[in-house]
Amino acid sequence: MTQTVHTAATAASSATFTSLTCKECGETYDLGAKHVCEDVCFGPLEVTYDYEAIRRQVTRESIQAGPNSIWRYRAFLPVETETPIDVGTGMTPLLKANRLARRLGLKSLYIKNDAVNMPTLSFKDRVVSVALTRARELGFTTVSCASTGNLANSTAAIAAHAGLDCCVFIPADLEAGKVLGTLIYDPTVMAVQGNYDQVNRLCSEVANTHGWGFVNINLRPYYSEGSKTLGFEVAEQLGWQLPDHIVAPLASGSLFGKIYKGFNEFVKVGLVEEKAVRFSGAQAEGCSPIAQAFKEGRDFITPVKPNTIAKSIAIGNPADGVYALEIARKTNGNIEAVTDAEVVEGMKLLAETEGIFTETAGGTTIAVLKKLAEAGKINPDETTVAYITGNGLKTQEAVQGYIGEPHTIEPKLDSFERAWERAQTLERLEWQQTLV
Repeated sequence: MTQTVHTAATAASSATFTSLTCKECGETYDLGAKHVCEDVCFGPLEVTYDYEAIRRQVTRESIQAGPNSIWRYRAFLPVETETPIDVGTGMTPLLKANRLARRLGLKSLYIKNDAVNMPTLSFKDRVVSVALTRARELGFTTVSCASTGNLANSTAAIAAHAGLDCCVFIPADLEAGKVLGTLIYDPTVMAVQGNYDQVNRLCSEVANTHGWGFVNINLRPYYSEGSKTLGFEVAEQLGWQLPDHIVAPLASGSLFGKIYKGFNEFVKVGLVEEKAVRFSGAQAEGCSPIAQAFKEGRDFITPVKPNTIAKSIAIGNPADGVYALEIARKTNGNIEAVTDAEVVEGMKLLAETEGIFTETAGGTTIAVLKKLAEAGKINPDETTVAYITGNGLKTQEAVQGYIGEPHTIEPKLDSFERAWERAQTLERLEWQQTLV
């Protein structure tokens, strides 16, 4: 693959992003392909916007008149073009989860369901749509990523749509559904014999050597901004108001921070009224460095070696972990971890109450939601939103052996009747056990 040399671009007149700014020291940089503060402190860079310009451009009505995708919020996203890569990503359902709410003793619970996002059934389609639009603006012709699965799916699919060359890097032990869900788009796939953190380190070397556009490395400041749309959509779908409490999975911690930024941006430009929103995060015990730091009152993250079925959030050294800690604490939220068994139970609970088959990250979120509700850490009267970020069809291995089997019968009525009676008896026994 050959790579076009890229140059830093200056935002066009209709664009509202102005610079990259270090989150630690405040040093500013031009709008090129860089992600760390190279001149001062090596802190992470974040996109800065002209909010007065956004305020002049945007109203509730102009957003609602826009495309039925994340690009209705283009003024809040770091792209210059009027024609971004739009594959229908975003505007996923916000479902009132009445049956799950009753099970958990809550009154106003919503599920933000990115398990049906386009085109690859996870929230990563949001961040990749933004990253590849910006990559194209910067002149990249080859794009790449380090991924635990969902990001590889999204990068390969959207690169195919955009006509960009693609090479993705994944741990070699990923779930089969996620590997197949990448290969179908015909990228080059590198399966690395190591965990995600090792994959990510290799990708940093490749990015520096080959000059490719890595969505979650040198394009990371732009890429991560796509997650804000999960905040924007919830506010719009709730009738232009913020929820009281959100529960979201934690991997790198970026998603958490960007939902928070998205809510604050809507407040800044006058689209919603300011409101205190509590932020709670979910991790699996087998990879819970942020939850451990929260529990121990630390303001730093101690890296861990991942060992959990929740592979899509198994990042042992989370880049934005300290920022997730800060948000949870200052909003009076919580960060909890659950066992792999509880993750599976969370997947089953969401499926049997609301008809949503989520992957292990979603099972983690629902298990933590349940844990918080049972501990009295969610006010039953709060409007709570749980973010489901991926589809269960990608991680079927996680529930194999933990769910029922079909009843095999002969094509005769009496065979059906016997099987039906056995099924009803089993169901009554299971129900009685839940009451014990």
